[in-house]
Amino acid sequence: MRHILSRLAIGLAALPLCAVAATAQTGTLTVELNKFEPGETSGCRAFFLFRNKTGNSFEGFEMSLAILDQGGIIDQLLTIDAAPLPVARTTLKLFEIPQIGCDDISEVLLHDVGSCQPQNSDQIDCFPLLTLVSRTSAGLVK
Repeated sequence: MRHILSRLAIGLAALPLCAVAATAQTGTLTVELNKFEPGETSGCRAFFLFRNKTGNSFEGFEMSLAILDQGGIIDQLLTIDAAPLPVARTTLKLFEIPQIGCDDISEVLLHDVGSCQPQNSDQIDCFPLLTLVSRTSAGLVK
């Protein structure tokens, strides 16, 4: 009987961790490329909105983006760190895209999420949670 109670106690202790992982896998995290404007010195400044409706805050969220020129050729790879992303909030982040004009960008490809870590939890695969939107002339795709 004691052995069964021990297993039950261990199982119940693990439930909060399972709940965090399950909650992180529900809802959506919308990444919106909201606008471009010329950078202060050169290049292009990108305004991103992150709408976190996953039920969890993220202490780690890093994206690797491929910036494609008007010919569809990859101009550069850019890694951006958007953390933290609080739960049930929309967060604005600005990123500089160096050495390319805003009008010269045809598409932004999200080719990898290097870090997606809910607060107080292990890394997860965020791709199923992501919805991508662009309000610019350039597409935002995965």
